[in-house]
Amino acid sequence: MELWDAYNADFQKVDGITLVRGEPIPDGLYHLVSDILVKHTDGTYLIMQRDPRKHLGGMWEATAGGSALKGETPLECAVRELYEETGISSNSLSEVGRVLSQSTKTHYVEYLCVTGHDKDNITLKDGETTAFRWVSKEELLSMKNEELATKRMLKYIK
Repeated sequence: MELWDAYNADFQKVDGITLVRGEPIPDGLYHLVSDILVKHTDGTYLIMQRDPRKHLGGMWEATAGGSALKGETPLECAVRELYEETGISSNSLSEVGRVLSQSTKTHYVEYLCVTGHDKDNITLKDGETTAFRWVSKEELLSMKNEELATKRMLKYIK
C-alpha cells in the first residue's frame, strides 16, 4: 500500500490526513507528484515510451516522475523517481515550475536535470516504460498530441 501526504491548495501539508494510492482524494485535498525533464549535456532530451498496460500506454513521455511517498519532499521524490525510472543518479535538479491540477487533485513540482549520464545506459522500469530515445529540442517540440502523453513540461524547453 502506497501512502501519500495530503496537501491543501496552498501547497501546505495537512496534518493528520494520509492519502492512499487508489483511494479517492477528498475534496479540497491534493497529493504531490514530482516530474523531471532530463536534458543531456549535448542538448538532447530523454523520452520514454509508456508501457502499453498503463493509461496512455504506447505514448512517449518527456519526463520521469511520480507520486511522493509519505514524508518525502518534492526534491527527495524527484531524485528517487529519476533513479528508479531511468537509472540516472543526480542530486543537482533545478525546480522549474509548479502546477496545481484541480482535475487530478495534484500538485506537480517540475524539475530539470541536466546530465552527462551515458546515453546508452538508461534503465527502464518494468510496468512503467518499454523504450527510450534521445531527441533534439526541435523533435520534442514537434511531437503530435497522439504521440506525447503530456505536453505540460514542454514550456520549460521553449
